[in-house]
Amino acid sequence: MGKEKAGFLTAKGVANRIKAKGLQKLRWYCQMCNKQCRDENGFKCHCMSESHQRQMEMFSENSNAFMDEFSKEFEEGMLEIISRKARSQRCSANVIYREYIGDKQHFHMNATIWETLTDFVMYLGRTGKCEVDETEKGWFVTYIDRDPEKLRRQEDMAKRERYELDSDEKHQRAIERQVKAARLSSGDDAPAATELLRTDPSEKVTCGFSASGKATGKSKLSAAGSCSLFAESEASAEESGGSRTGGASSSAGGSGKSGKKESAIDALMAADKKRKDTSARTDYWLTSGVIVKVMNKKLRDGLYYKQKGTIEKVVERYTAHVRMHASGSLVSLDQDDLETVIPSEGGKVRIVNGAYRGSAAKLLSIDVDRFCVSLRIEGGTHGGRVLDGIEYEDVCKLSTDTD
Repeated sequence: MGKEKAGFLTAKGVANRIKAKGLQKLRWYCQMCNKQCRDENGFKCHCMSESHQRQMEMFSENSNAFMDEFSKEFEEGMLEIISRKARSQRCSANVIYREYIGDKQHFHMNATIWETLTDFVMYLGRTGKCEVDETEKGWFVTYIDRDPEKLRRQEDMAKRERYELDSDEKHQRAIERQVKAARLSSGDDAPAATELLRTDPSEKVTCGFSASGKATGKSKLSAAGSCSLFAESEASAEESGGSRTGGASSSAGGSGKSGKKESAIDALMAADKKRKDTSARTDYWLTSGVIVKVMNKKLRDGLYYKQKGTIEKVVERYTAHVRMHASGSLVSLDQDDLETVIPSEGGKVRIVNGAYRGSAAKLLSIDVDRFCVSLRIEGGTHGGRVLDGIEYEDVCKLSTDTD
């Protein structure tokens, strides 16, 4: 007759639970039966028991299936801890293993396909589940997060950054084109710094006003002279204002009008008006039937970079459907991603911007130093007219199948 089992609240039951609490020796643990023995005699008795013999018979029939299951459970338990402790920074493999075996019901390593912790860590590195490195203090692991939701967020963020960079680049190109057009229309070169020089070194100019409002100080520029200068400046401002000032500009005196110097604002306004009247330029130049070159390095990872194609259709002025010459594929591209193509001398081109926009012409010569060409318009009301100094970006090579 077997021993009577101690009750839960009896002294013997409490003592047994205290003895079984915590970790015990691994060599007295049976993974098949999930039973931990306290000593060698208890483990021997367990191995001779009928239940253990039945479990071992099942294990002998399909040992690989049991070991794969134990290995899978062990790996999942370790990865769960690694994902918490080594997600953002590396952690020692021994520290992670000690935390894992802190659970009494954990799967023991001697029941898995890995003999040592080093083998398991190297397995994680080979399969790409963790980044592993060996140091003087042992093996360290870093968890590689492959969560689909997180990967999707990272991809969306990368797309947003690429779009912002493309938008900034397009905006910068537009500003550069406007600055270049303004300089060419005004005929001025790039601004340069100059020194302030006094024509008469002996002359000293001092101006001062007392509390009563009268001019004081010994100077060649008297109070009356100062007032006349102010009057001339007021007259210039009133004259530039046009109709807004009315008769006030006439009261400033004829001598001030005749000797005034044109201001920078007036020059810019006049140059801008002249440019609008004569050149009729626009910020879009795309037209069908011309050959263009792709200049976007990021499109399809650079697949179409510096390749040529023919514009088949223009959508809303700034987008073109381009048929690539090399691959034959039809690609939708923005105007900023394209560049005009200049043929050799004697080739046919189309003027894509300016006063003669849309006219077909023959290329007479190319000025490489000035980045411009000379053309002769063919056909139309301006047929036979020769144009000099046309920029590269205002002309484009005609396709062979275009009239």
